[in-house]
Amino acid sequence: MHLDRIQHALLLQGPVGPFFRRFAEDLRRRGTRVTKVNFNAGDAMFFRGQDVIAYDGTLAAWPETFRKLVAERQIDAVFVFGDRRPIHMAVIEIAKQLGIAVWAFEEGYLRPNHVTLERGGVNGNSPMPRDPSLYRAAIHPVTPEPLPVGNAFYRHAMWTMLHSFALTFGFWLYPRYQHHRNSGFFYNAFCWTRGGLRKLEYKVKERGFLDRLVTAHDGRYFVFPLQVHCDSQITHSDYASMEELIDETVRTFAASAPADQLLVVKHHPHDTPYKDYTKLLRELGAKYGCADRLRYCHDLHLPTLLKHARGVVTMNSTVGISALHHRAPVKVMGRAVYDVPGLTSTKTLAKFFAEPGKVDHELYEKFVAWMRAHNQVNGSFYRRIGALGTACGLDPAMFAAQPPEPAVVGDELISHDSLRP
Repeated sequence: MHLDRIQHALLLQGPVGPFFRRFAEDLRRRGTRVTKVNFNAGDAMFFRGQDVIAYDGTLAAWPETFRKLVAERQIDAVFVFGDRRPIHMAVIEIAKQLGIAVWAFEEGYLRPNHVTLERGGVNGNSPMPRDPSLYRAAIHPVTPEPLPVGNAFYRHAMWTMLHSFALTFGFWLYPRYQHHRNSGFFYNAFCWTRGGLRKLEYKVKERGFLDRLVTAHDGRYFVFPLQVHCDSQITHSDYASMEELIDETVRTFAASAPADQLLVVKHHPHDTPYKDYTKLLRELGAKYGCADRLRYCHDLHLPTLLKHARGVVTMNSTVGISALHHRAPVKVMGRAVYDVPGLTSTKTLAKFFAEPGKVDHELYEKFVAWMRAHNQVNGSFYRRIGALGTACGLDPAMFAAQPPEPAVVGDELISHDSLRP
């Protein structure tokens, strides 16, 4: 990554919270000029100051505005969070046609202590090679273990609620803006309250579930981790919804998996406030005659669950990478950066359930080393690691230039000494 060569960066929509403002500080400290475009009151809440443009036009008019902005300010790099948001999709191809570098941030492919930064696109649009021989031949220096981020959930929740509050009560400032998800403050407040109550309910109902599962079915169950129902990752597949994939997976499992195997469906923790698939799974279990072999769970210890699994089926969740780490074979049903022949299964889903095969752990380690060297950055969008010394709290190795001395910017940084490995 050579971000120090950028002369003038344009920042579009970032993660909820102040990350993009802090990232802009890091760019400026390295001599890069920064322009930020705000599209709604949530963006404006977290990013104010010099070289900020408030765009209150329509989505249809945005590409032409983008072209003018690039020409007038001589933009040579664009930064976005997620490349599937309508505002970003409308201009990414234009930027590439103009020869402008497009850098996309995303949640880390390696979790929990990384974020992703790729030039060209992320997830299904990632430029990562799919040829396993390239990973096998790659030689990278040994990198230090990443510093732990710690629990960023509550800060993430706080930024999300503040962003939602601003969108709801500041809608009149950007009347033409349409968010890519339901961002209403009252709707989200209701959902997250419900999510908190559900977590308490599941904690009671699922007490001892994992121990019983591992004891009675060690190596005789498949894990099916679900994804957030409105995740942009779904667009990197041939499925219209999670429900459609759930139906196909349960049907194929019932017809193809050995009779003594279970299918453990794990709910995504961030989707708890919004979705509950209990009724759907009950209906599918009855429809396909496998109700006694289906298990639905929520907040279990994922490493333990994966370590004892026979295999994992996923649309394209990063849980797939964790599964490979624990030597659980993986079948990808969508398009994922780690869906590399030899690393994940190339069998049909039916044949995978019958015989999942084994993980090439040497290839997995080469693959992870490649990602750490090319597109995984130690840190978090929501909780800064002070020991890394950047305003945004990410590893300064993302910049080719020599990092500056550590500095306190904004709110408190995480303790330096306690994070050293």
